[in-house]
Amino acid sequence: QVQLVESGGGLVQAGGSLRLSCAASGRTVYGYAMGWFRQAPGKERDFVASINWSGGSTYYADSVKGRFTISRENAKNMVYLQMNSLKSEDTAVYYCAVAAKTWSGPLSREADFASWGQGTQVTVSS
Repeated sequence: QVQLVESGGGLVQAGGSLRLSCAASGRTVYGYAMGWFRQAPGKERDFVASINWSGGSTYYADSVKGRFTISRENAKNMVYLQMNSLKSEDTAVYYCAVAAKTWSGPLSREADFASWGQGTQVTVSS
């Protein structure tokens, strides 16, 4: 069973940047797509970005396209989310997830992910 731990969240002013990290342990995540989701207060958890098993293909929600970048380092069992030009509406708890099946392209449905981290809070002040 893989364990995921997110870090890098915090308080930032609108227009600023943050880099989230997701560390996987317990087994390798090589071969598995990875994703980031977020949940704002009182709202459902939404897809943010995902990356395929090799890192060669990515997919983003329209709301973050052009501002966020997902990447991974398979040798370190790490996934990252670089967030630029942050807006107040980006405020949420951000979750890292690993796909249930191997060798897939980028995924966007929660049901396609098997393991989740505990989340890291991102607060953007306007």
